[in-house]
This record gives sequence, C-alpha cells and structure tokens, in this order.
Amino acid sequence: MNQWAKVAALLGSLGVGLGLLTGCGPGSKDPASTTPQDVAQVGVVVLQPQDQALQTTLPGRVRAFQMAEVRPQVGGIIQKQLFTEGALVRQGQALYQIDATLLQANLSSAQAALAKAQASFERQQLQAQRSAQLVKIAAISAQQDEDTQAAARIAQAEVQAARASVQVAQTNLRYARIEAPIAGRISLSNVTPGALVTANQSTALTEVVQIDPMYVDFTQSTAQLLQLQRDWAAGRYEKLDASSMPIALQLEDGSAYPHVGKLQFSGLMVNPSMGTVTLRAVVPNPDGQLLPGMFAQAVLPTGMASGALLIPQQAVTRDATGRASVLVVQDREGQKIAVQRTVQLAQAVGNQWLVESGVQAGDMVVVEGFQRFKPGDRVDPQTMPAQRPAAAAVDPQAAAAALRSALERQP
Repeated sequence: MNQWAKVAALLGSLGVGLGLLTGCGPGSKDPASTTPQDVAQVGVVVLQPQDQALQTTLPGRVRAFQMAEVRPQVGGIIQKQLFTEGALVRQGQALYQIDATLLQANLSSAQAALAKAQASFERQQLQAQRSAQLVKIAAISAQQDEDTQAAARIAQAEVQAARASVQVAQTNLRYARIEAPIAGRISLSNVTPGALVTANQSTALTEVVQIDPMYVDFTQSTAQLLQLQRDWAAGRYEKLDASSMPIALQLEDGSAYPHVGKLQFSGLMVNPSMGTVTLRAVVPNPDGQLLPGMFAQAVLPTGMASGALLIPQQAVTRDATGRASVLVVQDREGQKIAVQRTVQLAQAVGNQWLVESGVQAGDMVVVEGFQRFKPGDRVDPQTMPAQRPAAAAVDPQAAAAALRSALERQP
C-alpha cells in the first residue's frame, strides 16, 4: 500500500469515530436512553370504598356518680375519728363517735316516763272496767262512768307518747355514731376529736364520693347537632342507637382511658347563652383513675358511613382560599399524567380525610414524591400499602391546655 492509501484509510477511521461521537452528543433523540430520567416515581394509594364509623370528640368534665356530705344529726363533742382520710369506706361504716353521755341519760329518762305512763294506764284501765260493771246496776251515775272511760283513754295516749319519746331518744343515741351514708372514697376531715358539733350544722364534717362508676358530662353545639340530623335525614350516614352507644374517653394528657362508657342522657334543653346541649355518659372506674372535676374528652360515635372514601391527610393541599385539592394519576394515551383535582372534605377520621366528592373508587391519589414533579407531568406511580385511620401523636401539655380552654368557654 502506498503512502496516499494509508492516509485515506486513517481519515476514514477518524470519520467513523466522529460519527459515533456525534450520535452520543446532546442532540440525540434516542428515547430509550432518556425516558427513565424524565419520569418521576411517585407513591400513590388506590381509593377503595369501605364502611367507616364516624365520631366526634367533645370536651367534658368528670362528675361523681354519688356524693354525700356528712353532717351530725345530734349535738355533742367528737370523741373519735374512726376512718382514714382518703380511704374507701362501706355504706354504714362508722366515721365519728360523739360523746353519748347526755343522750344515754335522755333515753333512760324517756324509758322511765314510759314505765310510769304504762302503770298509770293499767290503773285507769282497771277503774274503767269496774265503772262499766257499776253503771249497769245503777251504783254510779252515767256521768261518772264516762269520766272514768275517758281517763283510761287519756292514759293510753300518754303511753303512746312516752313510747314515741323512747324511740326519739334511741334514735338520737344511734346518731351519736355517725355512719357513712354511701360507699365510696372519703375526703379530708374538717373536725378533730374534741370539737363541738351541732345538729344539722352548715359545715360538713367530711364528704364521701362514689367513684365507680363515674359520670362524664360533655356538651355538643346545636350547630353540630343540626348538621348531624340533616346528614341522617339525607341518608349520608347510618344512625346509631343511642341506648347502646359506646363512649370512649381521652384523659387530660391525651392518653386513652382503658374502659368504655355508655351514653345515659342527652339533654333536651338548649343553653341559651352557649347554644349547646348537655350529654352524660356513665363510665366504669374500677381502678379509681377518674376523679371528680377531672377534664376529659368524650369520643362520641355519630354514625356509620357506607362506601366511604378516605384520603391520607398528607395528600391534601389547600390554596389561599382554603379550597382542598389532591393530585390524581390518570392514564392518557398510555401515559401516566398527574392531574390536580378539587375535592370536598367531610371530616377528619384519624390521620385521614373523609371525602364527599371530587374523587371516586379506583382513583390513584399521590401521597409521596410531590417535590419531583408538577401537575401535568408524566409520573411513574408506585402503589403504597393501604393506610388505616390512626390517631395522631398527642402532646400531653398541649392537649391539656386545649381541653381546659374549651371548657372555660362553657357555663
């Protein structure tokens, strides 16, 4: 091969190389090498209809099932305190002992008066029997016999009065032993041994509170009640039976109370200043965890939504006007496109939203990867596992502050 032939061959190889380099440059249109970099992967959930129990959370306060103030029914000096403050007491258990010396003397005097009255009645009764025989033979006048019979009846009445006095004295003596009127937990004592007390005094000696079960009183606004009635009438929700409605409690720190209560009373009168109705639940309290005056939240079932669609809360965004929207993946000519869609939300269900309109069963709603695309872009949807409604994490201090603030607005 001559020198010119070698040069031609070298130039030909260089041309092939340049052509390859040009094909790999930025002006290439090969779709196989560019599609994976242009399509963003996003996490989606596929909406499936389900039956969802609906509920509302209302602020409330714990009330004692029964509370009795202990007061003396006779006067005297307190000799003994027979209970431990803060302990559980039985109905009829002795709490205080009053000095019964004068009360015992009054009983003895009443018993003596009764014996005297009985003796007088027996004597008058014998005279009345003799007078009845004498008047038959005209030994005495009818007037004398009537006087004798009347005296016997008076003596009989005096016996009954004396017997009643004995009963009063016995009752007063029994009242010297002050007993618990109900079973429950006893409070602090307001008196000590040696104190003088009087019958039916205004200051209570102590209090006994029945703590199992307990009442929880909470209020519902009339606006909520009217909306709920409209939803029931429209058939959106299935109405629950109030007689068997379970009531769950959340304590002041946001923690769940382990025992379930039952709705006992739903007020029929509206508070004119607050626009609310009062509801009351009876809640078991075997461990004594609930105390009178404690704040709590009642989780009240309001209905059952059949075929409900739930959207995770992180999938919902709102514009400046508060309008809610979600991103839904649609199939357009074989391509997956993210489309923004306005939705109507009914209420929160745990960490999800109950949707009234805007989406339907089978829609793929984006829940992850929002930063990788914008509405109208192609996306690669990756199905995420279905989420169940779950309660959000609760800050105990924030929960207590919010609950107290809500109750301060109530009467």
